[in-house]
Amino acid sequence: MSARLYYQDAYTTTFSTRIVEKLIEADRVAIILDHTYFYPTSGGQPADRGTISHAPVLDVAIREADGAILHWLPAESGSRFAVGEEVTAVIDWPRRFDHMQQHTGQHILSQAFIRLAEAETIGFHLSENNVTIDLDTTDLTAVQLDAAEQLANQIVWENRPIRVRFVSREEAHTLSIRKIPEKNGDELRLIDIQDFDLTACGGTHVAQTGAVGLIKIVKTEKRNEKLRVEFMCGQRAWQDYGRKHQITTALAAEFTTGTDQLLDSVQRLREEIKDTQRALKKEQNERQRLTAVTLLAKGQRLGQLTLVSHAFDAHESVTLKSLASELTQSDGVIVLLGLAGAKTQLAFARSQDAPGDMKQLLSVAFGVLGQGGGGGSAHFAQGGGPAASTEELQRAIEAAQTAVIQHIQSGKQA
Repeated sequence: MSARLYYQDAYTTTFSTRIVEKLIEADRVAIILDHTYFYPTSGGQPADRGTISHAPVLDVAIREADGAILHWLPAESGSRFAVGEEVTAVIDWPRRFDHMQQHTGQHILSQAFIRLAEAETIGFHLSENNVTIDLDTTDLTAVQLDAAEQLANQIVWENRPIRVRFVSREEAHTLSIRKIPEKNGDELRLIDIQDFDLTACGGTHVAQTGAVGLIKIVKTEKRNEKLRVEFMCGQRAWQDYGRKHQITTALAAEFTTGTDQLLDSVQRLREEIKDTQRALKKEQNERQRLTAVTLLAKGQRLGQLTLVSHAFDAHESVTLKSLASELTQSDGVIVLLGLAGAKTQLAFARSQDAPGDMKQLLSVAFGVLGQGGGGGSAHFAQGGGPAASTEELQRAIEAAQTAVIQHIQSGKQA
């Protein structure tokens, strides 16, 4: 089993060692080293990346059978290695340090939630895109979240030393440890943040809290009986601030205001948009009312009934369903409307006291257009068909109109 030197030293990134075992798969090779500083995926923290004698390390994992550290390499570059060979390994430091910042920041933030809200961390996830903890509560207020963030950053700015300790399980039960993991082995590795937090952990951490840089909560989300808190530390937080600062500065320039007044400007714009939308809706309703009045006046009189039919050009702005609904508010009205264009639209409707099956009439119209479909009821039906000109659409509506007239004249159900 490889000696895990990252347990004691998270800052070494270049080291020499010897290959003690080699495994071959179809497209990759795993080598086990006499000792390693490469961190394997475990405890919610992703594995390190880097190179071994210039061969890229694709992944680092723990072999369940014996706890050996598997360093996975591409087959083309890993197959050249032999057991017993001396190699030089280099760890991707920016990635490693990022993980150190995030993981130590998590320990600090988790302890802050315990102290200020009695909220325990029951889950931790670190990826390239985000870092989250799950708390055993859903009742935290904005004030509590802000207070925990403030305390966490205060611990960062105090630059407290962080020490790695190894203790027996017996001794661990005498210490103020957040949670003693139920794992095999008589010894526990502890991360001790001076006078603040003591946690059993196998991850990589910074040596002083100041190296975390900054802790910023960016999102919270209730999930069943827990609260998921997303946060950023160190360089991630700085980069996130840079992106958001760039965006807010650009927006402030667009609004010709300062960033502090940006929210007020956006809220004013939103109200202006709402006012404009209300005015536009009012105008559209009035235009539709006038259109309905005009169509009704031009409608064909069939005894006590009025047959309204019209084919709108593609460029005309009209909502067929809404217009048909308004027209059929009057008694004895049958409405056959269509809108030409890339996709033909049809809407047929009748008043409650008017005869006819609109769904059947829709089928008649689509029979003329050649294809299309829709649905509805005897009182209202709508659908869409292929592209058609206004003239083609008019012929389809006229076919439905003829069917209506024949039905009325015969006194039979259409």
